[in-house]
Amino acid sequence: MHLPPCSPAELEARLRLHRLPGIGPQRFFTLIQAFGDASSALSAPASAWLSLGLPVASTEARRCQEVRTGVNAAMSWLERPDQHLLMWDSPAYPPLLAETCDAPPLLFVAGDPALLERPQLAVVGSRRASPPALDTAVGFSRCLAQAGFVITSGLALGVDGASHKAALDVGGHTIGVLGTGIEKLYPQRHAQLAKRMVDSGSALVSEFPLDAGPLAANFPRRNRIISGLSLGVLVVEASLASGSLITARLAAEQGREVYAIPGSIHHPGAKGCHQLIRDGALLVESVGQILESLRGWQNLPPAPVHDPDHPLLALLVAAPQTSEELAHGSGLPLSQVLASLTELEIEGRVSNEAGRWFARSA
Repeated sequence: MHLPPCSPAELEARLRLHRLPGIGPQRFFTLIQAFGDASSALSAPASAWLSLGLPVASTEARRCQEVRTGVNAAMSWLERPDQHLLMWDSPAYPPLLAETCDAPPLLFVAGDPALLERPQLAVVGSRRASPPALDTAVGFSRCLAQAGFVITSGLALGVDGASHKAALDVGGHTIGVLGTGIEKLYPQRHAQLAKRMVDSGSALVSEFPLDAGPLAANFPRRNRIISGLSLGVLVVEASLASGSLITARLAAEQGREVYAIPGSIHHPGAKGCHQLIRDGALLVESVGQILESLRGWQNLPPAPVHDPDHPLLALLVAAPQTSEELAHGSGLPLSQVLASLTELEIEGRVSNEAGRWFARSA
């Protein structure tokens, strides 16, 4: 269990301050700067809070029993070895996120908090993604996870969920950044996925109190954490109104790389990605392009080691073939062949021309 470097009384005070209505990151840090610590802030007179421009509701809620009950529940939650609290002044606080201008002062983490310091790439996109977009999200996430990156996303339906699952399926790690408290997981359809993530050594993260429900305004807020934790953000499919564009904009403002997958000009779900490309995002068709763009970053995972004896590659080196011919020649089910070809194409190792697959030279 990770706890901030402070006394039990100060820990409790920080949790109380964090639960007060109207106290976001900026006001939290305003109070800490004005009074030195959370304990002193909570015991300061109401007039001092009002002089800082804080709302009356925040000031009056300091003695609220509901706040104390929530704090007690959080303290009990932190007694489990796989449940953690990371504060802004903790050595374990993720350094990339700490660089951002609106970093959350407090992060609840279920699972392995050390993952937050590992090189991450965010994969985001539409909640109602098309089947090709889901295939693309799976292919990129699998390849990036195999390359050693932690896949970070928002645990939403569609692209987010597909990306988390893909990373786990290849033995990789993934981080789900929630727009609710960890104890109020949303959507509930991903409850089993969330459990699988924690049980397998991945992590769930939230800046919100454990019992915070799914308020609409909180989901765009959490996007700055997704981008802030990551070296770059890959947008797979998004309409012009998609929340994924918020994540991409925040990533650009934070100095992170933004990648976008192009699509058909006739598909509304491609318009957001095309807008990002016009705005300067890198158009990507392979994982290799992402890895190349990140050269120069320190502490990147080692480059993936490709298996030269991949059965499909061996067949394609001999001669270009259709998917059906590859299935016949390899003895593999066509569905498995198509999934493998998608990954190989994303890695830049094969290409498709007029229905036939070709091996590409390294």
